[in-house]
Amino acid sequence: MSVCISSNFDSGSIEIVDASDPSNVRLRIRDDHGSSEFRQWFHFRISGAAGKPLTLRFENAGKCSYPEGWRGYRAVASYNRSDWFRVPDCSYDGEVLTVSLTPERDAVWLAYFEPYSQERHLSVLGRAAASPGVRVARLGASLQGRDIDLIEVGEGPRPVWVVARQHPGESMAEWFAEGMLERLLDASDPVSREIRQRATIRLVPNINPDGAWLGNLRSNAAGVNLNREWHSPTAARSPEVKAVQAAMAASAVDLFLDIHGDETLPYVFIDGSHMVPAYGALNTALQAQFLGDLAAASPDFQQRHGYTDDRFQDELLTLASKWVAHRFGCVSLTLEMPFKDNDDAPDPAVGWNGERSKRLGGAMLLPVLAHLRRLDQK
Repeated sequence: MSVCISSNFDSGSIEIVDASDPSNVRLRIRDDHGSSEFRQWFHFRISGAAGKPLTLRFENAGKCSYPEGWRGYRAVASYNRSDWFRVPDCSYDGEVLTVSLTPERDAVWLAYFEPYSQERHLSVLGRAAASPGVRVARLGASLQGRDIDLIEVGEGPRPVWVVARQHPGESMAEWFAEGMLERLLDASDPVSREIRQRATIRLVPNINPDGAWLGNLRSNAAGVNLNREWHSPTAARSPEVKAVQAAMAASAVDLFLDIHGDETLPYVFIDGSHMVPAYGALNTALQAQFLGDLAAASPDFQQRHGYTDDRFQDELLTLASKWVAHRFGCVSLTLEMPFKDNDDAPDPAVGWNGERSKRLGGAMLLPVLAHLRRLDQK
């Protein structure tokens, strides 16, 4: 007897080839809407599955954007959409990703990573708007008319910008943003109090709401990778970037954090901007101090594994952190978290997940404060 597979919901995405045999469910990972270049995200529900041994074969895994990301990868699953766990039995043969499980209940959700819903986004926005000293603004609209939301926290003169989910499938980025915001709003936290006195934190928790809703991996509704648009965004292709850049121009930027996830590397790491022309010795030194402070604040962060300096040679200033470093002359960093697990601190049950991303967001305030102190001593 076949099972029913559906994905017509927020961030849902899968193509069904044949679900008539539970022991050989044939699936394909869908291209991003508007793009044939990007594919890796999946999120779907299986109904009528209780007690049935399921074998799910993602037949085009080897043709996805990051095929090496499947090696050592385990899908996430949930029975209640709140508690997500890693499926132990996952394998990749270079072409097909195979996920095997016997659900305990009739309905089970599977995803590439723990999703972050639009409803949760709105709830967090509402809690922020109701908090003393917090300002919530609409910077503009996405291609499909969704709000580009900004949360401002603090009264200090130093402008700090944090942007998450340029790549919508990197949902760990918005979990990180939520964790950072929660700590910033904690009136009893001395780190948060001092940051709010020294700086104004401008947080964009989801710069790509269309892509998130559509179940895209890397692009917006037009199939455009926003993190290659910062040099010359347009209203027709990337109004999301234009809206944020306009607000940055009005406030200036003293520190910029661009929050992402990496499909292949099983580590938390930062890609700096020291390769940007005119970044300068001072910013390079401040960047190194920031990374050292983050390593002290969170054992989940490391500095041994990451991108090489020549990874983005030809497209350097099309990336958000590199463009901001060039435009505003400040320390500007890209944080990457794993889709798999953190090999330095593995968790067999959940791997890297939303809660760990939130904890890292809270820990990030320690190096932010240290950086603000250094700037004020200059």
